[in-house]
Amino acid sequence: MTDQRAAPSAKILVVDDEATILQTLRFNLEKNGYAVCTAGDGRKALSVAELEKPDLIVLDIMLPELDGIEVCREIRKRSSAPVLMLTAKDQEIDKVLALEIGADDYITKPFSIYELLARIKAHLRRMQATQQPSETAVLRGGEVELDAGRHRVTKRGQAVELAPKEFRLLQVLLENKGRVVTRQAMLDRVWGFDFYGDLQTVNVHIRWLREKIEDDPSSPKHIQTVRSRGYLFRE
Repeated sequence: MTDQRAAPSAKILVVDDEATILQTLRFNLEKNGYAVCTAGDGRKALSVAELEKPDLIVLDIMLPELDGIEVCREIRKRSSAPVLMLTAKDQEIDKVLALEIGADDYITKPFSIYELLARIKAHLRRMQATQQPSETAVLRGGEVELDAGRHRVTKRGQAVELAPKEFRLLQVLLENKGRVVTRQAMLDRVWGFDFYGDLQTVNVHIRWLREKIEDDPSSPKHIQTVRSRGYLFRE
């Protein structure tokens, strides 16, 4: 197997009720340099996530106690760690639902361990990049200010807490203030060219961003949709 080793400190939580899958994933992940913790049901997954603070979570949708959808929803309330959903269902509604409740990616069983490792590596790399701002510019749009160097956003002088991808989306929009940014361009800039998801991911995160910076998210003043094209930030 090709070595896709990540930073030695990267910790991954694998949640699945099939012991064989847990053992297989633990073996391959540890072989590639990751620290691994596991859980076999939804309730244990939440307690392990709270205790271990994983850098990334591989989460099956079909779980006893609490299903993966509920687990992901709860995890999103307290962590921005990437969540990769595993599902045996190949239906569009499951994929959309996974993104709606905060998952970063999904992969359908049966899957290739090579593909899963590649996705894990890509998500961890992007997470690390968002935690190490490379720019110091202060961007402004109306009453919203984004300080890239301090990784801080304010609205009318009050701090606004944004998840890493929401921060990057806002940064891309402010850098292109008054110009349309296509969904594909956002996907490439924020998630990376090797992201396996779809454009629905952008729509979901834009909705969350609006809820945090718009006075009326249902009728946004700043982040406006340009039909069939993308989004733009207006003063």
